[in-house]
Amino acid sequence: MTALHTDALTALAGWTAPDAEQELRRAAYVEHLRREPDGLAKACFPDHLTAGALVLSHDGSSVLLNLHGKAQRWFAFGGHLEPEDTTLAGAALREATEESGLTDLTIDPVPVHLSLHTVDFCSPRGPVRHFDVRFLARLGAATEPVVSDESLDVRWFGVDDVPTDEPDMLDLIRLARARLVV
Repeated sequence: MTALHTDALTALAGWTAPDAEQELRRAAYVEHLRREPDGLAKACFPDHLTAGALVLSHDGSSVLLNLHGKAQRWFAFGGHLEPEDTTLAGAALREATEESGLTDLTIDPVPVHLSLHTVDFCSPRGPVRHFDVRFLARLGAATEPVVSDESLDVRWFGVDDVPTDEPDMLDLIRLARARLVV
């Protein structure tokens, strides 16, 4: 994961966070990567990077979410980094493609949002913290998602009707929609 580690450190060190809270996370992610050479691997316990993507419709009015099988909550797409991943954006695209069934997504290579959260079901050793780097995925021609093995459902929602009131998810959607007009 040397190339991926270099990409992640470069991407996060050079990223301009949209607000003070995101800047604090960015600094923590960079420190984690500088301190942990294996900080991208799932084996790095209890903290490791993950990558994800929020899929928006062309006009930004709808968001595609998946009902996560283990968490049983609606999330954007994402997951652990794999040895074959060479960039964070590429890993986010791989996760979004695998979990949505949409094979013609494009990814904005600049992170949109960082989410630091504890996951209780990820490791038999106990809770882990995911340093999640989230990107914006844009819809290609295909619009019919397919439910993956990791999801209970995949569904389009209007951005004002998402099935969550979690500030982290709402912030991600707001920032991704703002990116569409840039």
